Amino acid sequence: MKIIHGFCGEKETEETFDQLVKEHKTSFKNAIRMSDCFGSIIDLSWGLGCISLYFVGIVILKADNISVGTFIAFGTYINMFWQPINNLSNFYNQITTNIAGAERIFEVLDTEPEIQEENGAKELPPINGNVKFENVTFAYDSDSENVLENVNFEIKAGETIALVGATGAGKSTIINLISRFYETNSGRVLIDGYDIKKVTIESLRQQMGIMTQENFIFSGTISENIKYGKLDATDQEVVEAAKAVNAHNFIMKLKNGYDTLLSERGGGLSVGQKQLIALARTMISKPKILILDEATSSIDTKTELLVQKGIEEILKGRTSFVIAHRLSTIKKADRIFVIGNRNIIEEGTHKQLLEKKGVYYSLYRAQFDEV
Repeated sequence: MKIIHGFCGEKETEETFDQLVKEHKTSFKNAIRMSDCFGSIIDLSWGLGCISLYFVGIVILKADNISVGTFIAFGTYINMFWQPINNLSNFYNQITTNIAGAERIFEVLDTEPEIQEENGAKELPPINGNVKFENVTFAYDSDSENVLENVNFEIKAGETIALVGATGAGKSTIINLISRFYETNSGRVLIDGYDIKKVTIESLRQQMGIMTQENFIFSGTISENIKYGKLDATDQEVVEAAKAVNAHNFIMKLKNGYDTLLSERGGGLSVGQKQLIALARTMISKPKILILDEATSSIDTKTELLVQKGIEEILKGRTSFVIAHRLSTIKKADRIFVIGNRNIIEEGTHKQLLEKKGVYYSLYRAQFDEV
């Protein structure tokens, strides 16, 4: 609605709405006509059945040979036959609506997942967080160009890796390959030496924490939203996770604290507050591998400082991949990968890359000069 009003698109949208309502009205009228016709046909058939019964009994078989009880019995049988059919005719519209809904449900249920586990896939044991790419090549489909080509790198457990580069360079693709939302076309992704294609998806993602720019807040209490990261978490663990990411103070200022009810998508909370709750949810799951995809790009500077403190806490002792367009937020990363030309074109610490005066230097200076 905001977009429609913002671009003054009420007239065009109204025309589209009227067309959709007209189509719905036409379909509904047709369904009513069909229902009424069906009911009339049932009543007519019912009547003809009764006439046929009496015609056969009286004219053909002669009434003298058939008792009144037999007539009543067969009349009852006819009623028993047509009554359920007549009931179906009364529920015609409801049946067609339910069938349409069932078709959509079965369409979803019958959809084959793009990422499937191999036969004999094993549970991934508790990991340390070593990540390795071996000659990884990826394209979204067979007709498109490769997004990544022969990418190789190795990350030690506990390292924080920042991924920077132009939009569409492949930063998000790398983290999606690690969490196996995409499948490599060739090459291998290894975690602690285990090929992620050979382990179960659930055991892989249970040990990962993924936080994006837009984190979904479910309807329910703040405590329930944080516990979503670990369903059996205690209230004490919830409070500790919130304190660790600097979310506890603003939560306690709310009327009901951790029992404050939130509407779907977190109505009533600022973007920064949603991010802090999402951080707490990630923190409570205690992931071995953490992925932060533009986690602070849509919040103000003051709130970003709070979120950054929370992020620094959650990064401790975890293998972390951070995607950020604000280069000032990744200065403390152990290594920075500059993604471009379908591969890693520069690698090093913030200081090392500035001294090289290459692509990263140009990106950093461009942002610095703008400021």
